[in-house]
Amino acid sequence: MIPPRPGRAALVVCSFVALLYLLELVDQLFFQVGPPTPRVDGLDANGIQPRDVDGLDGILWAPLLHAGWGHLIGNTLPLLVLGWLCMAGGTRQFVAVTAVIWLVGGLGTWLFGGETTTHLGASGIAFGWLMFLLVRGFFTGSPGQILVAVVLFFYWGGMLWGVLPGQQGISWQAHLFGVLGGVLAAWLVARGDRRHTAGVERPGNPPGRLGT
Repeated sequence: MIPPRPGRAALVVCSFVALLYLLELVDQLFFQVGPPTPRVDGLDANGIQPRDVDGLDGILWAPLLHAGWGHLIGNTLPLLVLGWLCMAGGTRQFVAVTAVIWLVGGLGTWLFGGETTTHLGASGIAFGWLMFLLVRGFFTGSPGQILVAVVLFFYWGGMLWGVLPGQQGISWQAHLFGVLGGVLAAWLVARGDRRHTAGVERPGNPPGRLGT
């Protein structure tokens, strides 16, 4: 489904991606001042450090940080396309869906990620958005959303292999729990839609009001 305000949706998603580029630029200009080292430093040190209490705040910061320009560029197209499609339900729903994916993905990574690795990057958000788009139509029973899901699966479905372990330097835990966050977000949205519809259709409700 296309967002009801395509231009506004594009502005919101492009602004988010622009923020990622700004943060990477700041990191490169002001924090990466020496030769590369095995130790994670600069802004990237604020990523998720699994099962370290001091690393819990990384749940908030990790999706905003990337391990270099190549990492960020690789995430850019999925973020732009999938984020824009997720705006079909409006800005408030988009923010709520993203928050669920952000928190579930981050907490899952903190609990189950490798202890010797700092996890960062927005790919978990992209995986969550993809799964939200793939399953929401089946939760809501919307033929239009199911059609979008089928098209997305054929075009982007290969991404889902990223939830499996084995790729060097890839946080499959962030991908896996981002996907689970996307499923949870789709279920919550569908449940909210059903409650809204039931409230509107309840006999005796004045026009334009929800039942309580």
